[in-house]
Amino acid sequence: MSSPPATTASHDGTAKSSSLPPRRTGKPQHINGPLYRQANSNVVLIRRPKRKNEGPMKQLARWFVDNQIGLSFNLLALLFLAHGMPRARDYTAKYFTLSYYNPSTGKYGLGWADGHFILFCVVVLTGLRAATMENILAPLAKSQGMSKRKDITRFSEQAWMVLYYSVFWPLGLYVYRQSPAYLDLRELWTGWPDREVTALVKGYFLAQLAFWLQQLIVINIEERRKDHWQMFTHHVITSSLMYAAYRYGHTRVGNLILVLMDVSDLALGLAKCLKYLGHQTMCDIMFGVFMFSWLIARHVLYLCVCYSVWAHTPEIMPTGCFKSAQGSLTGPLEPPTDKGLRYLLEPLWDSEGLFCYNDSVKWAFLAMLLFLQVLTLIWFTMIIRVAIKVLNGSSAEDVRSDDEAGEDDDEDEFVYEEAQPLEQEVGVEEIDLKHWERRTGIKRQTSVTTGVSLPGHSDRKELLGRIGCEKQVE
Repeated sequence: MSSPPATTASHDGTAKSSSLPPRRTGKPQHINGPLYRQANSNVVLIRRPKRKNEGPMKQLARWFVDNQIGLSFNLLALLFLAHGMPRARDYTAKYFTLSYYNPSTGKYGLGWADGHFILFCVVVLTGLRAATMENILAPLAKSQGMSKRKDITRFSEQAWMVLYYSVFWPLGLYVYRQSPAYLDLRELWTGWPDREVTALVKGYFLAQLAFWLQQLIVINIEERRKDHWQMFTHHVITSSLMYAAYRYGHTRVGNLILVLMDVSDLALGLAKCLKYLGHQTMCDIMFGVFMFSWLIARHVLYLCVCYSVWAHTPEIMPTGCFKSAQGSLTGPLEPPTDKGLRYLLEPLWDSEGLFCYNDSVKWAFLAMLLFLQVLTLIWFTMIIRVAIKVLNGSSAEDVRSDDEAGEDDDEDEFVYEEAQPLEQEVGVEEIDLKHWERRTGIKRQTSVTTGVSLPGHSDRKELLGRIGCEKQVE
């Protein structure tokens, strides 16, 4: 809406012209809803988010959320602009190409340069997620009748997860299908030690690791949910397991675990999107699919993988330590006695250092896998509660994750403040009465003696009230 300009008379014969501040565009308009409302015929209120005891980190997080698209775009534009300079290409190419190619084997090694590619994927996923939510998914939600800011945001988040898993779950399934370990748990451990992987496996694994690292950022800068710390712990363990599996050469089992995890997340995202779109019956059906896939993938097949770690690795994998790159690999060697257990962490930063298999390594991986299973069991108990509600005739509602605040506090998140005019010195002759005539449809009556006269006292007061001079002119 537009508001008429206002002026106030000053003592020196000039008038002060003021106008309401322009519409703020710092927050995404289509998700947060209108930032303005008309209180009455003369007052405009501006809606501002509440800010209670926000520290510098909270303000920084809010700024990052508001500027994800621009920040990601600028970083990528800067990278490709630098790549156009021949002297910089050896450095910039590491960000969007896979490093450590071995032409003799046609595979890729691993090292610190992989971090450049991971960082590039984090930036791309951040910008792509924000742009897709703001420009595609949020408008889609509005077109389907959603009006509450919270519902639009939740739908956009879940729809983005559906899009992501719709790409990476089939891709992970294809990688698993091409693996020697397809439908054979014992083959998960053959061929080790191996410090090289194919381009497809490397790109898939690093992109998935980037996604989970980006998720760690997202849950800490956006509104917190009830299960924030469970989700945070889950993401930390998942990211740590993926990184350790990659550095230790266990990409086969890492790929299988990702496939088992992603299928239920895809079904959950679909169920939530159907709920927000109002298709409750389809939501309940998809929730049943999600529950079944969760039970089979995460509590049956996943435990089969854990059993394979415990039972098959001592039979198949050579015990001892190996050293150097793939072409000059030496071992098995005896574990060092002067480093305690620190040598078990050496592969995490040294791509040509010692990497070993023994009982300590086996139980370290198994403990992390089982701890992840404990978290999923906690969530599964919540899922069962939802299933009981559905069987009793209620609708499927996900109780795992929501705001720490209630569902009905959409308006409570904002305060309304009266818009303050911005004053500017102008001459009296600059007051445009013709513009006022066009807006009100009232004609000016001219007089030879006075030059300007107003038709009626009430109209005179209305005009003087609009320009802020009613008290100064009688």
